[in-house]
Amino acid sequence: MREAIAADPANAAFTAMGWRPLLFGSPSSRVLIVSQAPGRRAQESGIPFNDASGDRLLRWLGVTRAEFDDASRFAIVPMDFYYPGKGASGDLPPRRGIAEVWHPRILSLMRPRLTILVGAYAQRFHLGARRAPTLTETVRAWREYGSETVPIVHPSPLNVGWQQRNPWFEEELVPDLKGRVADALRRP
Repeated sequence: MREAIAADPANAAFTAMGWRPLLFGSPSSRVLIVSQAPGRRAQESGIPFNDASGDRLLRWLGVTRAEFDDASRFAIVPMDFYYPGKGASGDLPPRRGIAEVWHPRILSLMRPRLTILVGAYAQRFHLGARRAPTLTETVRAWREYGSETVPIVHPSPLNVGWQQRNPWFEEELVPDLKGRVADALRRP
């Protein structure tokens, strides 16, 4: 699949720069993380969430880096497979149309036990009309999306203010998320 994504004309500029599409996992992955797009460090290293955001995400999930990097346990499918560049207040958003083309193909090969939707772009695409009007309301309603889907805020250090204004996230959602991840990884 990675070769097909790299060959997509929409990705020609990234392929010309020598970048490879950044996605990770296998059909046997138990936990699917749908994220925004790779950060600069992740794109350069070829390792998803290879930064401070990744450190925070691992803490929220209750797993080690070795567990997270195990494709039989985790899959990471971003809304865009390439670092989109720097914007005025953080990275640019994922390019439009990429997830619409590639997610159905990729996800048809997988049967995860748990799907974690990281950030507004992933939530908008995968929850559609089921999502609440704002990111905060969508994440606050995490229990309403069933036992197999959890929307979360992006673990970026830029979101520390959001986390301070929403202490329920660390107090209620994170412990629940850790339990769901442990259960998904434990079940045969």
